[in-house]
Amino acid sequence: MPDQNIESLSKTMLSLTDVSIGYGAESVVHNASFTLNAGQIGCLLGPSGCGKSTLLRGIAGFEQIHHGEIRMQSNILSSPLTTVSPELRKIGMVFQDFALFPHLTISENISFGLHRWQNSDRIHRVAQLLHMVGLSELGHRYPHSLSGGEQQRIALARALAPKPKLLLLDEPFSSLDVELRQTLVPEVRQILQQEQISAILVTHDQMEAFAMADQIAVMESGQIHQWDTGYNLYHKPQTRFVADFIGEGEFLQARVIDHLSVDSSLGTLQSAYGHGYNIEDNVEILIRPDDVLHDDDSTLTAKILSKHFRGSHFLYRVMMNNNQRLFCFASSHHNHAIGDEIGVVLDIDHLVMFRRNE
Repeated sequence: MPDQNIESLSKTMLSLTDVSIGYGAESVVHNASFTLNAGQIGCLLGPSGCGKSTLLRGIAGFEQIHHGEIRMQSNILSSPLTTVSPELRKIGMVFQDFALFPHLTISENISFGLHRWQNSDRIHRVAQLLHMVGLSELGHRYPHSLSGGEQQRIALARALAPKPKLLLLDEPFSSLDVELRQTLVPEVRQILQQEQISAILVTHDQMEAFAMADQIAVMESGQIHQWDTGYNLYHKPQTRFVADFIGEGEFLQARVIDHLSVDSSLGTLQSAYGHGYNIEDNVEILIRPDDVLHDDDSTLTAKILSKHFRGSHFLYRVMMNNNQRLFCFASSHHNHAIGDEIGVVLDIDHLVMFRRNE
């Protein structure tokens, strides 16, 4: 049996340990730590100004770190005393504005970083990437003649051309329309998996993060609150910020009755799992839209305050009889008007709660 520590180390592509980055006396990123395994796609997710782009630039080598260390495959890239220059890190980067050279053809753009390759190898690699991004017939054209989505594919191909160990994507889809983004994001993920390249995406768009990344860091004010799968961020948030930032939901006040139950304005709520709080503790319970479902046969009713059509379903904002406001999912076939009274049922599988600050 191989040594587990050696095996684990060989699977680690990138690791950050207590990384802090600042400008002068101002600290922008504080003690950021996470590990990205080989072949995984990670994401730095958070509101504007939370430090995610600064952290990405630190990984790329464009920013000096003040504390901690950044390693790739166990080799130190950055520490307060050591910095490998960006061009020696074997890291590719895709920018928000594509940054294609307007005076070069598409093929010339892709081959830009391959000047040390043999000519035959360079031609083969460009043809391979053009085929991979579905633009084999466009190699002779110039960037201005391409659509936004086509330009983004070329920017990706150019970054992948030298076969980097890690690819960094700084909000690469933000300038594209919603429909194009929904199509392009899974395509880019598939290309990265096909090339077996690890990557880190920066975005403020949750749906983009969920569709693209295996592991997501939720950031706020320069700190990583949680590095986890999208599923766990939604269903098992570790901090109140993550619970509030990810998805929709409402917090309601409650009091702990026992290790499984709390007393709330919706009555006694129970979880299938223990929650770790003490009896009589004051807490806040997170109620997601999928915890409150529309049911015409239910005797529990609520008044519709607002509605948002999501294609397969409606997201209703409703007010319960006790004036508690919640979000509620309903099938798109149940098209009710604002002001209607509808039946609802609570379908809470587990309680997400946080200690309430008095």
